[in-house]
Amino acid sequence: MAEQRYLQRHHKQTRVTHAIFVISCIWLMISGLFVFVPQLSAAAGADVAQFMRVTHRIVGCIFILTPIISAIISPSGAKHFLGKYGYKWDADDKEWMKKFVPYMLGPKRVHMPDAKEVKSGQVVADGAIMVGALMMMISGLVLWLGGVFGASATFLSVARLLHDIFFLLLVVFVIAHIYLGAGIFQPYKRSLRTMWGDGKISESDALYHWGKWARQEIEEGRVYEDKK
Repeated sequence: MAEQRYLQRHHKQTRVTHAIFVISCIWLMISGLFVFVPQLSAAAGADVAQFMRVTHRIVGCIFILTPIISAIISPSGAKHFLGKYGYKWDADDKEWMKKFVPYMLGPKRVHMPDAKEVKSGQVVADGAIMVGALMMMISGLVLWLGGVFGASATFLSVARLLHDIFFLLLVVFVIAHIYLGAGIFQPYKRSLRTMWGDGKISESDALYHWGKWARQEIEEGRVYEDKK
């Protein structure tokens, strides 16, 4: 039986948190269309519209609570998560960002510099998703509970506008995230396993995509044999 060396890219809690968050996000986008587009609600009928409205709020609570509960369960994991996005960019990170668009258009023709655990481009894209998600949470809570606490019509209108703007932002970046993370983009074709499987990545793929992180993991002995 052949053996392949692999690195553990994501642990179980990270994968579970990510799965719940992504599924919640997608459902909120779908149900939100029925909540905020009257024509769509009218076309679907009262029962469907009510179902979408109720599930939008229930799943919205799951969307908000999931990262909070995950951080409470593993404070060290939350600290590591924030730390890997909050690093200072070096020359390689800046070069990676400059080459990103040419790489997307012709990955076989562009050599990318070695990357850390989170690439500079991923910092930008995931950062946009995290900011967008946070603003959706805040504005969504205002729209849901603002009337209970006597929020003015102007305040609610601003919250509605922000909710719409960050919805569009999330749609764009979530589609891009799926395109890369699901392995639709050819160089990432084996990356789906890292978040939706056992969290493993082959040593060769790790060195190709996240060279600096992979070499550090290997030097510290965190490389394993995976029997196939």
